[in-house]
Amino acid sequence: MKTQRTLRLILGDQLNSQHSWYKTVDADVTYVMMELRSETDYATHHIQKVVGFFAAMRAFARHLAEQQHNITYIKLTDARNQQSFEKNICALIEENEFTHFQYQLPDEYRVDRMLQQLTAALAIASSSVDTEHFFSTRDELGTFFKGKKLYLMESFYRYMRRKHNVLMDGDEPLNGQWNYDSDNRKKLPAKHKPIAPMLLNIDVRDIVAELANTDVKTIGSIDAASFLWPVNRQQSLKLLEYFLRECLPLFGTYQDAMATNEWSLYHSRISFSLNTKMLSPAEVIEAAIKQWQQRSNEIQYNQLEGFIRQIIGWREYMRGIYWNKMPEYGTLNYFEHKAKLPQWYWTGNTKMNCLKNSIRQSLNYAYAHHIQRLMVTGNFALLAGVHPDELDAWYLGIYIDALDWVEITNTRGMSQFADGGIVGTKPYISTAAYIDKMSNYCGTCYYDKAKKTGDRACPFNSLHWNFYDKHESKLGNNPRVQMMYSILRKMKPDERADLLTQADYYLQNIDML
Repeated sequence: MKTQRTLRLILGDQLNSQHSWYKTVDADVTYVMMELRSETDYATHHIQKVVGFFAAMRAFARHLAEQQHNITYIKLTDARNQQSFEKNICALIEENEFTHFQYQLPDEYRVDRMLQQLTAALAIASSSVDTEHFFSTRDELGTFFKGKKLYLMESFYRYMRRKHNVLMDGDEPLNGQWNYDSDNRKKLPAKHKPIAPMLLNIDVRDIVAELANTDVKTIGSIDAASFLWPVNRQQSLKLLEYFLRECLPLFGTYQDAMATNEWSLYHSRISFSLNTKMLSPAEVIEAAIKQWQQRSNEIQYNQLEGFIRQIIGWREYMRGIYWNKMPEYGTLNYFEHKAKLPQWYWTGNTKMNCLKNSIRQSLNYAYAHHIQRLMVTGNFALLAGVHPDELDAWYLGIYIDALDWVEITNTRGMSQFADGGIVGTKPYISTAAYIDKMSNYCGTCYYDKAKKTGDRACPFNSLHWNFYDKHESKLGNNPRVQMMYSILRKMKPDERADLLTQADYYLQNIDML
């Protein structure tokens, strides 16, 4: 009787050492991991993102080998690498006479469909298993909102809290309130110096040198001798512990704040570790609650709830939207925007201080927090009428934590309102006033935050009103923006005309701003 020999595929974002696959060592099971041009090239990625994934994958492969598992690792530059999952898997099956092929369910629609097509064509038995990572299943959100037009994140968040008994007192929320977001919108005080970010200083010069010998196109910069992102579970836990000990006490208060030369503030920066599954959302939440219980005199409840909402609420919600609405979601363009992304999104060479700081920070660290993404880079792109495909490619490439399932829902939904209101109830746009309220960017800007028209008038101001004017047929009846349309309709004709003329000038000269 022929021995059953199984090949198991591990993707680069499936680095979950706690998975049930690894509880037993089986000599007839071989794991395979691979670095592929299909993955480095589908977007122009940040150099830190490519290096981070490769370093984390290699560390995970070493961990499995140390646990005595059979592991085949195919590097990007290996001569045998055919640069596609399908070709490499078929070659391995033929060479080693595997009788079964197994994989964990991918988080990306693109990879999911590829593996379905591959397994349908294989001559051997195949099967898939869950990644054992998320709080919800792929179809849980769709089931929860079945028959409803509005997919309110808050409703799903409360459902998840109840289901998993997180911050609950019986069937009611702990402390009697579900959401403390109103307490978490403070600007950083002028003389306040945030805690210094924890830097891991990992040597990744070997991977950077390997990439230099390829024609893989990347953006951004890297310090290869002191890489700052975690590439294994131990480093990820260390970063989490630092956040809980040093940053959680002020996380909620300043989570929306932005400041020149402050790229990390009180944010956890564990999204890369979570999205690669080096950390699980359950253990992160458990550790945060434990920290709050032990230090409730130092850590106010709103700090904890705001952090947990991002994980069990927003993260699970976005994944649910993704699997409920793909692949159509990736094509949505509600406003029919067609503009190209300004060229300075790739360099940061703009006179607008908020965009210059947010973009250069992104190029330097492969990171920006949610308000920089939503209310600076995303806000401007929406006001400028940028095609969602353009912004998708930029966000997917530049951020180390950006994977399709979380990037596209945030971009097309929350940031660009390209889904017409599935994720957000209104477009998230603003004039300079909001950016000035939440940052110190405007004080040293070339443009005048208070001016709507004329020389050096802040582009956000005229573009904001131009956006509402242009899209009145689609937004005029939206109850969330009636105040804006009331102001617009009451404007004197000359004032309105001047604003639109100013906006048109900026749009025509956008690469010079």
